[in-house]
Amino acid sequence: MNVRIEIGSDHRGFGLKEQIIEWLKSRGDDAVDHGCESTDACDYPDHAFAVGRAVASHPGTLGVLICSNGIGMSMCANKVPGVRAALCVTPAMASQSRRHNDANVLVLGAEITSLEENLRVLETWLGASFEGGRHVGRVEKMKLGECCK
Repeated sequence: MNVRIEIGSDHRGFGLKEQIIEWLKSRGDDAVDHGCESTDACDYPDHAFAVGRAVASHPGTLGVLICSNGIGMSMCANKVPGVRAALCVTPAMASQSRRHNDANVLVLGAEITSLEENLRVLETWLGASFEGGRHVGRVEKMKLGECCK
């Protein structure tokens, strides 16, 4: 199945981003690159917000963000309304983030997880889907910000 993936990284995630784009293309997926363009220092929020806005404005689109450890990208992406970004370092986390939380952005750490493991995490994440059921109400509360009222 051809999937559209909005992808972005900072300079420390650049190498992994380039490898993931090639991997996605080899599967027949459409990778839309939101930068960065090199290993020159850049500000990760710029790329996190670009991917987040693209995912939020195109329902059904998924996103991938990469920085050194995934924390900063995750924090930024989750500020975009409509984004449910999950920092995952294992396939089990990736699967559950999609099945239970309907995550639409996967965040990876280029310097904390190997290329091979990051690809396993991504493949698992792409292969999972939202289960619905008892999780629907919880995801709706996330969307509405019910915890903040």
